[in-house]
Amino acid sequence: MIGQRLDKWLWCARVVKTRAAAVRLIVEGKVRINGVRALKASRPVHHGDVITAMALGRLSVLRVVGTAERRGPASAALALYDDLTPKALPGAEPGDGAPVQERGPRPTKRDRRRLDALHAKPSES
Repeated sequence: MIGQRLDKWLWCARVVKTRAAAVRLIVEGKVRINGVRALKASRPVHHGDVITAMALGRLSVLRVVGTAERRGPASAALALYDDLTPKALPGAEPGDGAPVQERGPRPTKRDRRRLDALHAKPSES
């Protein structure tokens, strides 16, 4: 069984946006296959391999379920792997695999003025 190139599989599974980004991740040593660092982008992946990647500051642990000839829609990409990524632990720092919490919209000018008024020290008279 030949398998599929690692860089192409990462791209087809939509872990990264481009194959060049996949190669960059592999060269930087941020991708492991079954616990062993992947040294080449051409390394084949097979059904059952567990790929650990640190892409965009997020840890992804994926079990290969299938391969694809071409990159398809996101729904087809989900069929290529089982997500084994551990859920965030309480007190985990953002960027270590924990999902980032949304803060909401930026404050308006009016909100900034109100915040500045709250933080202003009372003048001594």
